[in-house]
Amino acid sequence: MYMFEYLVPVILLLAIIISAVRILREYERGVVFFLGRFQKVKGPGLIIVIPVIQKMVRVDLRVITFDIPTQDVISRDNVTVHVSAVLYFRVVDPERAIIQVEHYFNATSQLAQTTLRSVLGQHDLDEMLSQRDKLNVDIQNILDDQTASWGIKVTNVEIKHIDLNESMIRAIAKQAEAERERRAKIIHAEGELQASEKLLMAANVMSKNPQALQLRYLQTLNDISSENASTIIFPLPIEIMKAFSKKQSEQDE
Repeated sequence: MYMFEYLVPVILLLAIIISAVRILREYERGVVFFLGRFQKVKGPGLIIVIPVIQKMVRVDLRVITFDIPTQDVISRDNVTVHVSAVLYFRVVDPERAIIQVEHYFNATSQLAQTTLRSVLGQHDLDEMLSQRDKLNVDIQNILDDQTASWGIKVTNVEIKHIDLNESMIRAIAKQAEAERERRAKIIHAEGELQASEKLLMAANVMSKNPQALQLRYLQTLNDISSENASTIIFPLPIEIMKAFSKKQSEQDE
């Protein structure tokens, strides 16, 4: 009987000690409140929290990965797109994360969704597709500024998908095809211009040297004779006749 009377207080004391012991991992911190008032941030390791008088809230300091749900965004040129992204953030000040905002995870996720729609709505569709890295940085900076007072650090934002409807995809394909045709015509025109310049230079050289024109004519005849043709027409330029007559006149003199 006497042993039972001593055993009960010992068991109660052990239960109180066990319930007061907290073990925090390296990536965890404990925000401790004493009678409802903030006392200090403890951890990692073994800490003691007095039951009833003190209360501790665990905070994870690791980077949190959050998939931002698909958002319907209207671009500046009135195109509706479906955008999904991923957000990376972590707690850098456990005290602020617990005291300054209720459920910091939900608050950060809601802010990320509204910021994503707001930033992308200020840009055209072409900018969304071609300047994704710049948009990621803009969204990250805005979120980081707004969550700093909550003790949250936004480390990165990545836009994953920008989905378009079928009609817009066909319109973009037609635009890309027209752009390719435009470039092909420009390249062809530049080639024609360069070829005409070279032909003009060659014509100027031949006009100053009739012998060069004769050699060119003979080379052309050689090329024609090498082809499998039943009928060959030999063009005889007037310039060659003048060259031959001039040469004959020089010999007669």
